[in-house]
Amino acid sequence: MHKQIREDKLVAAKTNMMRKTLLMLVAVALTMMVGTTDVYAAKKKPKKAKMEKQELWPDGTPMDDWFMNVTKVDVGTLGRKYVVTDYGVVKDSTIVQTQKIQAVIDRCSEEGGGVVVIPEGTYLSGALFFKKGTHLHVIGKLKGSDRIIDFPYMKTRIEGETCTYFCALVNANGLDGFTITGNGTIDGNGLSYWQEFWIRRKWNPQCTNKDAQRPRLTYISNCKNVTVQDVRLMNSPFWTNHVYKSDHVRYLDCYIFAPTENIWVGDPKRGAPSSDAIDIDVCTDVLVKGCYMHVNDDAVVLKGGKGTWADKDSTNGDCQRILIENCTYGKVHGCLTLGSESLHDRNIILRRCHVGNATRVLWLKMRPDTPQHYEYVTVEDMTGKCGRFLFVNPWTQFFKPGDRQMPLSRCNNITMRNIQLECSAKLLDVKTSDKYELIDFTLDGKPLDFGPAPKNSNNQPMQTIYE
Repeated sequence: MHKQIREDKLVAAKTNMMRKTLLMLVAVALTMMVGTTDVYAAKKKPKKAKMEKQELWPDGTPMDDWFMNVTKVDVGTLGRKYVVTDYGVVKDSTIVQTQKIQAVIDRCSEEGGGVVVIPEGTYLSGALFFKKGTHLHVIGKLKGSDRIIDFPYMKTRIEGETCTYFCALVNANGLDGFTITGNGTIDGNGLSYWQEFWIRRKWNPQCTNKDAQRPRLTYISNCKNVTVQDVRLMNSPFWTNHVYKSDHVRYLDCYIFAPTENIWVGDPKRGAPSSDAIDIDVCTDVLVKGCYMHVNDDAVVLKGGKGTWADKDSTNGDCQRILIENCTYGKVHGCLTLGSESLHDRNIILRRCHVGNATRVLWLKMRPDTPQHYEYVTVEDMTGKCGRFLFVNPWTQFFKPGDRQMPLSRCNNITMRNIQLECSAKLLDVKTSDKYELIDFTLDGKPLDFGPAPKNSNNQPMQTIYE
């Protein structure tokens, strides 16, 4: 019996040994499998995220990511809403309520800022001045007064000069983060002003824009981080949007309109005079994207000063890093115009736009009385119809030669490609002059030669500016 017990114990011991051996073998196998998997995982390189192509300016410098961020402003994040009808403004389109609306703006600023809301209905006003922390949100219609007395005249900027002139309907100065939003309308109510201008011009053909006193629709000056989005900007008595000495300004999906004819029975061909869509004056980093523009003058215009000594005036200056894309043009004089009150424009892009009926697409206005330099301008991927695509011509309207031996102005590094436009007149309409030189123009990679650089009486190249 004892022998049987010993044999049973021996069998059990052997069985346990076999189990342990089997478990060890399984463990080793699993370890090897895991190790092999780890080695494979180590060898298998993760897929690299697809790198987006770096956008460049025409001179080759990188474009800041700011230009790629087209996220709309969320009005709900801008603070308390001040609906003007909650503060004494009445829903009556026949009375001018400038003081009451201004009081709402002032209160909004004094109480820490927020959004001044124009609700459903039409509200008539003269010049309004937005202050620190305030924003404008338009649901209904903010309509300008047709009486110039409702627009104070003070030191401002107009036609390339710092001078005393009339304020705009919407004014913002020295603000950071100012916004104009909403699907409503800012209406300049310009009919009376337009008619008065053309009557005055008929009486005096030398009548200038300043002679016929008219307010602009919006004037944004000395500001940064500005967004104007979605709003309808219409019927301005004078320029529609004017932005001066500001940076990082966005116009997103705006509808900008002024009539181009039938505003005066005396001459049905007349439209809203000088109703430029967006005048960019001594500014850097401006984005105009997805906007519709139909005005009786130029659409996007670069300005910076005019006159014989304009380059020595500290109130004047450059326009740099301006991007206009994915816009639609109705009827305009010029889609992108440099000048006439312009000094130095660099790194300008107009691209991926459709043109309904433009007299010119790229217009380089050359003033004989102003030292000018336009460089690194690219126009590409354009479709639609126009009279002329490129137009370069001396601009002599109301110019005033001074007592200076003028340096030679210059246009250089102007690049044009993939231009799918039907031109009723001609693709290129370029006039040379002894006042400026045109160099490094290309169309679809092919150089355009407009003739030799002008020379002085000693047969030497004339002095140029901005070497």
